[in-house]
Amino acid sequence: MRLHVIFTGRTTGKLFQDAIADYQQRLTHYVPFTLEEIPDLKNVKNLSEDQQKEREADLLFDRLQPGDVLVLLDERGREMTSREFSQFLEQKQQSVGKRLVFLIGGPYGFSPRVYDAAQGKISLSKMTFSHQMVRLFLIEQIYRAYTIMRGEPYHHD
Repeated sequence: MRLHVIFTGRTTGKLFQDAIADYQQRLTHYVPFTLEEIPDLKNVKNLSEDQQKEREADLLFDRLQPGDVLVLLDERGREMTSREFSQFLEQKQQSVGKRLVFLIGGPYGFSPRVYDAAQGKISLSKMTFSHQMVRLFLIEQIYRAYTIMRGEPYHHD
């Protein structure tokens, strides 16, 4: 299984860029892992929130491959402890043939088409975080999950 994270918009802060790059490098020791950015939409002033979500959906579907399993980062998704997330990933390793794709949406969330295409939703917290932080938190939790699977000392209960 390959892990792929797709997100909307650029990661702008150097602090976030450096931390994400660090965890991305660490993850290569455990699993094939890639990040992909969907560029910010242009000329959105005259678009409604729904129209923006539909345009983002078009860009997302252009990036999905046959056999991908899509999991959304969504405030109404399933919350898990780090150990539960590790078990979730371990189970997905056994059942996903190609890519497990995590999607971090734009500022207005996802279109109904994206929700319909998704095989799951997870939430990192009931709190609201910036999209920059969510990228970092997700990648760190994926790294933590693999260290838990391997019994490495990174995670402490």
